Amino acid sequence: MSTERSARSGRGRNGLFRTKTVEESIRDTEEPEHALKKSLSALDLTVFGVGVVIGTGIFVLTGKVAKENAGPSVALSFVLAGIVCALAALCYAEFASTVPVAGSAYTFSYASLGELPAWIIGWDLILELALGCAVVSVGWSGYIRSLLDTAGWHLPAALSGAHNGKFGFDLLACVLVLLLTAILVAGMKLSSRVTAVVVGVKVTVVLIVIIAGSFFIKGANYHPFIPPSKSSTGGNGLSAPLMQLMFGFTPSNFGLMGIFAAAAVVFFAFIGFDIVATAAEETHNPQRDVPRGILGSLAICTVLYVAVSIVVTGMQKYSMLTVDAPLADAFKAVNHPFWAGLISFGAVVGLTSVCMILLLGQSRVFFAMSRDGLLPRFFSTVHPRFGTPYRSTIALGVVVAVVAGFTSIDVLAELVNIGTLFAFVVVALGVVILRRTRPDLPRAFRTPFVPVVPVLSVLASFWLMLNLPAETWVRFAVWMVLGVVVYFLYGRRHSRVGATDLP
Repeated sequence: MSTERSARSGRGRNGLFRTKTVEESIRDTEEPEHALKKSLSALDLTVFGVGVVIGTGIFVLTGKVAKENAGPSVALSFVLAGIVCALAALCYAEFASTVPVAGSAYTFSYASLGELPAWIIGWDLILELALGCAVVSVGWSGYIRSLLDTAGWHLPAALSGAHNGKFGFDLLACVLVLLLTAILVAGMKLSSRVTAVVVGVKVTVVLIVIIAGSFFIKGANYHPFIPPSKSSTGGNGLSAPLMQLMFGFTPSNFGLMGIFAAAAVVFFAFIGFDIVATAAEETHNPQRDVPRGILGSLAICTVLYVAVSIVVTGMQKYSMLTVDAPLADAFKAVNHPFWAGLISFGAVVGLTSVCMILLLGQSRVFFAMSRDGLLPRFFSTVHPRFGTPYRSTIALGVVVAVVAGFTSIDVLAELVNIGTLFAFVVVALGVVILRRTRPDLPRAFRTPFVPVVPVLSVLASFWLMLNLPAETWVRFAVWMVLGVVVYFLYGRRHSRVGATDLP
């Protein structure tokens, strides 16, 4: 109890860094109007993780990076990226088993670093997941329109989204988001069942592609496995990596450094496993099942990525791969267009599950912030029948649907990867801090070799952040400044934790 009292006393001295104890977070989950229904198992969580990580990237990114950065050694890049993610996953697993509450990195940082850092993380995750979902839904719409065109059915141009500067409404993207929003409102078990079916189809397609492609592998295509190094011109101005602008470091492709450069790119194909932690509060046995879901989904995805990269570079010489659809075109190059069509089908199915789980993640972060009073409490009421945060889910779903409907994929920015990496840094630091401030907490899963593993996770994440374009850092800074303004105008004065600290 003395440790908890010291944690509480630290809040009043500095309102910006007041922490919310683990006991307080868990008590909040027991309030009838704000308690999420527990219905998920370790298998459900693993399916969610695989569902959000395995998207079109497995069909596109593998060949693209092999052609431009690493050659056949791109398989090593995926292993390296998987190791970096595993470091972060070990930290997430400890936190999720210690603080089994919705909100993921937001909740973890609230318990260790304080309210303002927690707000910054939550504010960023909401933008990331919402924007990412909008981008994915627009991409899904493009695949569906292509399949409809092949069948001889054509949507009116006005309902096919904005193209070439012309105004249009993307009906398919909007309908997809609204339909998935309705499924999420109807209950997590229904959502997990739908996701399980979609992920089952998607993984089956991936396995079929791996098996079929293995029959067309030629050993000569793997030579040289690590192509000779070539200097890269990098970008110019704000499009250049921050590392290049700060230190004059010019990236290189192929060779040993090409493997690391490719790892910085393919790392983003793994983003999403951390969303499993947002569902901790809705899990029957979160202390046991959440670590299994996080680490299990990451392991499965790493194996699939490595296998696909080996197949695509074995089917066709890396220098001959296309950039837009390398795996599908590799099958066309060996005169098997049927498998190329199957890949397109897998991509459509894959994007559906990615979109749903991104919606799930952002609604849970929004819900957790609302329950803490940092956002209007109106959004933290759960549905009396379904036990889901229906108000936040519907509100965010409608916003994402509108954004997806009226914005072209060229205008929609990519998912702000810097925010995810920033969350990785915060969670890793939080593990070390909470070990020191609350050594008495029961931890069903313990990150091994603390503080070595968290420090390695911080360094690896920061290195990847430096490889991001400077313009990404600018967008991140602008959004963060806006978030700080909102926090001081609303969140700080309505915070439930700070209710007794503020004048």
